[in-house]
Amino acid sequence: MRQKNPLLALGFVLVAVQSLGALALPLLPYRPDAQNILARFAPPSLVHWMGTDQFGRDILARVLAGERVLFAVSFLSVAGALAMGGSVGVAAAWIGGVFDTVAMRLMDVLFAFPIILLAIGIVAIMGPGTTGTALAIAVVYTPIFARVLRAPALVLGQSDYVAASRAVGASPWRLLIRHVVPNLAPVILVQTSLSLSTAILVEASLSFLGLGTQPPAASLGRMLSDARSVLAFSPWPAVFSGLAILLAALGFNLVGDGLQDRLDPRLRAR
Repeated sequence: MRQKNPLLALGFVLVAVQSLGALALPLLPYRPDAQNILARFAPPSLVHWMGTDQFGRDILARVLAGERVLFAVSFLSVAGALAMGGSVGVAAAWIGGVFDTVAMRLMDVLFAFPIILLAIGIVAIMGPGTTGTALAIAVVYTPIFARVLRAPALVLGQSDYVAASRAVGASPWRLLIRHVVPNLAPVILVQTSLSLSTAILVEASLSFLGLGTQPPAASLGRMLSDARSVLAFSPWPAVFSGLAILLAALGFNLVGDGLQDRLDPRLRAR
């Protein structure tokens, strides 16, 4: 009988609810950038469920719009890191030799930089904005995927069924596509989920520093930063934007941990 994993279910629920909420943004009666000076700093009510900010903008609409940007940047950056880092890691394990040594040393160089400082440096070169933020996070997470996928690719390359397929004349590309890459799927799923949770925090941090998504586009990190000056008498923008960031990161983190428990044979047996 398959055991249930409540944390995995909770993670899926958190991610699904926030994703559906972001998709439902056009159904709201307020636009994220619509200002109403007469309704500034309004508390949560039946009209504005999360209140309004210093410009009279609906906080719920801005939180959902910020989650759209947050999820889009995180998914694009992690997908780019998976494509670049995964290709490097699998190729290094498959080719070996000088290529393996040089590729892994380059990944070590990127590993030497703290994540947020390297992301800030890349954004400073590219310029602030959504594109620069996504590229910065992708570069930061490339060595992580390279390292994580290289080790199991080495093990799979030396497995019996790969050796048997090679003995009957299978080409290296066929071995790689048919036997190695499909068996890396559990590792890819777990690492992608965990990377999404931390990519959300990096994107929010860059936006908080003014290096991420730029106005007038809504951004949860910038909402949290702008709310600091009015926190004493209007805490709602900070509370709801910070809660959205927390729940988004928590949801993907729980999904990653749950998938690891479900897909790892050692943890499943335990």
